[in-house]
Amino acid sequence: MGVSRPAQTSAGRQRPAPDSAHPNTLADNRAPAYAEFVPLINKSGSRSVAPETPRTLARLRLVLTVFFALDGFVFAGWVVRIPAIKQQTGASASALGLALLGVSAGAVITMMLTGRLCRRYGTHRVTVVCAVLLSLSVALPPLTHSATALGAVLLLFGAAYGSINVAFNSAAVDLVGALRRPIMPSFHAAFSLGGMLGAGLGGLVAGGLTPTQHLFGLTVIGLLVTAFAGRALLRIEPPTAPESTAEEKTAPRRLDTRTRGLVVTFGLIALCTAYGEGALADWSALHLEHDLDASPGVAAVGYSCFALAMTIGRLTGTRLLERLGQTRTLVGGGTTAALGMLLGALAPSVWAALLGFMITGLGLANLFPVAVERAGRLAGPDGVAIASTLGYGGMLLGPPAIGFMADWFSLSAALTSVAVLAATAAMIALFTRRAATA
Repeated sequence: MGVSRPAQTSAGRQRPAPDSAHPNTLADNRAPAYAEFVPLINKSGSRSVAPETPRTLARLRLVLTVFFALDGFVFAGWVVRIPAIKQQTGASASALGLALLGVSAGAVITMMLTGRLCRRYGTHRVTVVCAVLLSLSVALPPLTHSATALGAVLLLFGAAYGSINVAFNSAAVDLVGALRRPIMPSFHAAFSLGGMLGAGLGGLVAGGLTPTQHLFGLTVIGLLVTAFAGRALLRIEPPTAPESTAEEKTAPRRLDTRTRGLVVTFGLIALCTAYGEGALADWSALHLEHDLDASPGVAAVGYSCFALAMTIGRLTGTRLLERLGQTRTLVGGGTTAALGMLLGALAPSVWAALLGFMITGLGLANLFPVAVERAGRLAGPDGVAIASTLGYGGMLLGPPAIGFMADWFSLSAALTSVAVLAATAAMIALFTRRAATA
């Protein structure tokens, strides 16, 4: 992070340094509406500011939303076929668990590499290539017949999944800076909606299609969507923030010690959030059924309530960020999630626990998007890669950590660790607000 310099307008007048008034800093309490993007012409006739128009930026937002939704759709389609593929491979529960770690492991291994590829080839190209790889690799799991082979192909699937997340999140960070609106939660809402659609469709076709037929169908859908949306994405140049000059656009942002420390800080917020998501995905139904004597059908509703609340929270995230700013959103969200999870874990009745899960989803909804966006604003694709890697590390850590704590204490007590980490995320955001703004 360099020292802010006054920017020159075409008439030679100085504008205030953008860092002090940028709407995406943590200390801001409000964010402005869409900025007007009028190219500045210097004396030689060349443009000194990126020539994006509101129409082009709106088109880019739509295309990126499609890729976020496609990612959620494909991933959820795979998840709902895990029981059938377990039966096909003959894997034990422990062997399946190790094989499933391939998804997270593949993602974590390739995320930092993807950040470098985005710097070299551009976020739009890398997004399209990774979408093709994701669509192709989702067809591989039903072709395996052992847990070892399943783990190997899930490494490939996880690598594609993690890489596209870094690529389109980096592209979204650029768009957020150009629009000067905190729209990052809307992209993650599209991912959640795509996941809900993919899971619903998967449930409908599970009785009539084999896993091979279903996941091959996802491959076809993914390639068709990528062909149309990718063509549009490749025609659009990655945008820059309105105050960025051509020289600033081409100059790489160095990850010095201070910047890296701030990026890791936001990565820790992402980790705390992803820990909660992974824990609720794997343990909420078991908690409702075993601890609160819910029926299997009601127990299955637990995670659905959480996911629905998170989707609603992300759909309203832009308005929330515009009203409260990033610091208040992070602190309020972490606090809300902590209180909700305490209710969900310690409630004496099923319905109170379901209410707690919904409150938790609303609280966690915007923590990960804001953390990734802020890391990207600080360090570009490398920042997104670091924050995403830590986030997926939290998702990888959550389920087994809950399991060990459940053996030592109880599942109810173990789930309170989600509340502890949510409160930790709120405290990190509060205590680092000045450093992140400087």
